[in-house]
Parts: sequence; structure tokens; C-alpha cells
Amino acid sequence: MSFDVSDLKRRMDGAIHTLKQELGGLRTGRASTSLLDAVQVEAYGSMMPVNQVGSISTPEPRLLTVQVWDKGLVASVEKAIRAANLGLNPAVDGQLVRIPMPDLSEERRKELVKVAHKYAETTRVAIRNIRRDGMDALKKLEKDKQVSEDDARGKSDNVQKITDEYIGKVDELIKNKEKEILTV
Repeated sequence: MSFDVSDLKRRMDGAIHTLKQELGGLRTGRASTSLLDAVQVEAYGSMMPVNQVGSISTPEPRLLTVQVWDKGLVASVEKAIRAANLGLNPAVDGQLVRIPMPDLSEERRKELVKVAHKYAETTRVAIRNIRRDGMDALKKLEKDKQVSEDDARGKSDNVQKITDEYIGKVDELIKNKEKEILTV
């Protein structure tokens, strides 16, 4: 069993990346192409991400459009967007699906903030689990006499410092997202 700080950082970066994706899917007042990342369209007998059946763009701050490449999939794209429970109401215009961003009610904004905080807490737990794995590896190395007690203590302090840094990144991301959601 070995101890690798870069592996811990890589895993923590993965947790942060996942959080950014989840927060990107939360709707704010502005149109964002990442809003449709989770939407799966039934196409050619299988489920595909919407960005693989058309190009998504934001021609206006409060409008998303999906230019569907295959005319036969327009209805599937519209149906998938409605079924995604994003509170969006797409309108079909030929091969273009227009998705206006409705105003968010105060109540809906508060719900979205709660969801964002839930995502953040899940990420914090994931980061702490990664820290625990690192600490367990250090304890095992120390027990097997592969590192000295002082060495292990120094490395565990380093793991804690890295953990605190990543928890700080989570707090910063959630603070920015909350501000974005609550801005009318």
C-alpha cells in the first residue's frame, strides 16, 4: 500500500468537477447551455444527450435554442426537455426548439439554493472520505514501519491542509451559485 498526495488531489479535483457540473445544471434567471446537459433524448433506439442530436445556443440572455440536426428527432427533443422537470416550456419552430427562460419565483429560488447546498454537502462528504482514505493509508504505512511517526504526522498535516483547501473551494462555489440564483 502506498501513499500518494497527487492521487488524493486528483480525486478531490474530481469531486469539485462533479459539483461544478451539478451546479451548472441548476437553473438561474439566465439561459445557460449547461442547463440541458442532463437531458437525454430517445434517438435511433437509444438514449443520447441532447447535445449529440443538435446544437445548443443562447441567442439571448433569457432564451435557449436547440437546432436539431435530424428533422425526425424534433418531437423527441421537445418531449425530453419537458420530461426533464426543469420547469421549461419548449416551443418548436421547424427544426429549431426555442426554450424561453421563465422568471423564477422567490419560492423556487429558495428551493434551488437548498438543492445547491445539498450538492455542496455531498461534495464535502466525498472530500472527507478521500481524506480518510489518505489517513488510513498513512496509518497502515506507519504501522508497517514504512514511515516514521514524525513523517506520518507531517504527511497527515499536509492531507488535512489539502482537505481544508478543497472544502474552501466548495464553499466558494456554493456562495457564488447562491448569489447567482438569488439575483433577480
